[in-house]
This record gives sequence, C-alpha cells and structure tokens, in this order.
Amino acid sequence: MERSVIIAGFGGQGVLLAGKILAQAGMDHGLEVTWLPSYGPEMRGGTANCTVVLSDAPVGSPIVDEPDAVIVLNRPSLEKFEASVAKGGTIIVNASLIDRKVERKDVAAHYVPINDIALGLGDARVVNMVALGAYLRATGTVPLDAVKQAMARALEDSGKGKFVPMNDKALDGGYGAVS
Repeated sequence: MERSVIIAGFGGQGVLLAGKILAQAGMDHGLEVTWLPSYGPEMRGGTANCTVVLSDAPVGSPIVDEPDAVIVLNRPSLEKFEASVAKGGTIIVNASLIDRKVERKDVAAHYVPINDIALGLGDARVVNMVALGAYLRATGTVPLDAVKQAMARALEDSGKGKFVPMNDKALDGGYGAVS
C-alpha cells in the first residue's frame, strides 16, 4: 500500500502543519512516510502546499507526479492540482472558498464547507484539521485516532496544548462532513 496526498492552500491556513501531523500519524501507525513542503517567499497569504507519502514499504521519492488525493483549501490550488490527481483518486474541496466544481469525472470529489465548519466551532484557525478529518474519512489512509494522537503531541510539544480540544473537534467535524 502506498498513498500520496498534496495539501494546498494559502499560507497561514495550516497546510504544512496538517501534512506534518498526517506524516507523524503514519509513522506512529507503522508506515514509512515522507513530507515535502513547498511555499513561496511571501508565506502568509501566498500559496503553500506539501506532499505526504505513506507506505508500508520504503518510499522511493518524496516527489509525486500523480497523487492519490489532493486537499484544496482555495481556488488557485484546485486550478493547479486538479489535473495531477491519479485516475480514481480523491479531491477534498473547500466549498466555503471554492466556487466551482471539479471538472474531472474520473475522480471522487468531496465538497466540504471547511471554513464554515471551522467558524461554527468558533475558530477559523482550525480549517487545516477540518480538512484533514474530511480526507481521513474519504480515504481511510490512517485511523482518525492516530491523527488525533499525533495532533495532540504536536500541539503539546509546541506549548499549544490548550488548543488540542478545539482541533480534536475540528478533526471530528471534517470527518463527519464526508459521507
């Protein structure tokens, strides 16, 4: 089994952190992983993305031409990555900010109001965890509990442990938004 995902959006949406947490959860779950960040010099407000590869065998390269899935948090990311998704892959679309449908018919598209769910929880900063929860439900790549544990450790290690309950709810919110 090898799964790859590109998580993409504006700088400041927590794209890189979501990828790190997914990668850590994969390692904790006994998988081989790579995490490759990419962002412009403008950072916050510019575009950012990362690629995560999870596998039960050593990963040959962190560079992925045809990811199994993409999580797009803004329209420029959908424009950039839609065509690259492997046939039969998955696209998680932030329906709160993206006003168009996926044009491809050979992928599964899930339209999740990611920003609306985050705002409903009381904090727009958790869009990354809402998106990650939706991805987990749509793909089953790693268990939700493994991601929750990795998220809690990451936040506690960075001195932000007080945000664990909100991010836990955000993961649940995204997970529950995909049928």
